[in-house]
Amino acid sequence: MKLDGKVAIVTGAASGIGKAIAQRYAREGAKVVIADLNLDAANGVAAEIKSAGGEARGVSMDVTNEQHVNAGVAATVGAYGGVDILISNAGIQIIHPLEEFTYDEWKKIMAIHVDGAFLTTKACLPLMYKAGRGSIIYMGSVHSKEASVLKGPYVAAKHALIGLAKTIAKEGAARGVRANVICPGFVRTPLVDKQIPEQSKLLGISEEDVIKKVMLKETVDGQFTTVDDIAEIALLFASFPSNALTGQSLVVSHGWLMQ
Repeated sequence: MKLDGKVAIVTGAASGIGKAIAQRYAREGAKVVIADLNLDAANGVAAEIKSAGGEARGVSMDVTNEQHVNAGVAATVGAYGGVDILISNAGIQIIHPLEEFTYDEWKKIMAIHVDGAFLTTKACLPLMYKAGRGSIIYMGSVHSKEASVLKGPYVAAKHALIGLAKTIAKEGAARGVRANVICPGFVRTPLVDKQIPEQSKLLGISEEDVIKKVMLKETVDGQFTTVDDIAEIALLFASFPSNALTGQSLVVSHGWLMQ
C-alpha cells in the first residue's frame, strides 16, 4: 500500500472532495484524521472508514482559529504520533459581482482558504521537519490560474495558495517536505450544487445552461470532474518519493484549462 503507516490530516473532510481523499488514503494504509467544523459528521466518516477496515478518527477543527488548529494537530499527534501528510481542503464559495461583496464576506473567504492553509501548515511543519519528511497539499482550483465572473475573493484566495505552496516547497526541500496544489475544475459537490441556482439567478439563465454553458462549456467532453479523480491526484502527490514533484500545481478539469 502506498501510504502504509502514514498519518494524514484532511480538513473539510466530512463531505465532498475531502471525504473522498480520506477514504482513498485509508485504503492505501494511512491513518486519517477527519478534521471538520461538524464533529458529528467527521466522526461519521471516520466510522465508515473503520467499518471498511481502515483507521481514522474525527476531530473538530475551525481552520480560521489558531487554537482550534493547534488542538486538532495535538490530538492527531496524541493518537498517532505525528503528521506525515496535510491536505488543506476546507473551503466555501460566495457569489456576487465584486462591488456587491461585503468586506466581511471577503474576509471570510480569505480566512478559510488562505488563513486556514497557513495555520494548518504552521502547525504541521515542525512535526514534519522533526521527522525529516512530509507532504503538504493545498486544494486550489482552476481558479488558482484563471478567473471567472462573480468569484473575486475565491479567485484571489485560490491564486494565493500557489504562492504559498511554492514558498513551502523551497523552504522545506532540505528537510524532506514537499508542497503541491491540486486545481480541480467543477466537481459536483454540495459547494458546486449551491452555485447552480445562484448563478442562474445572477446571470439570468436556466440552471441547465449554467451547467452546460458556464461550468462545463470549456471541457473537452462536457463532464464534471469527480471526487475520485481528485483523490487519485492527492494520492499521487502524497506518495511521490522525491523532491522531483514539489512546488507544482496540477489542473484536473477535463481539459477546461490546458497548460
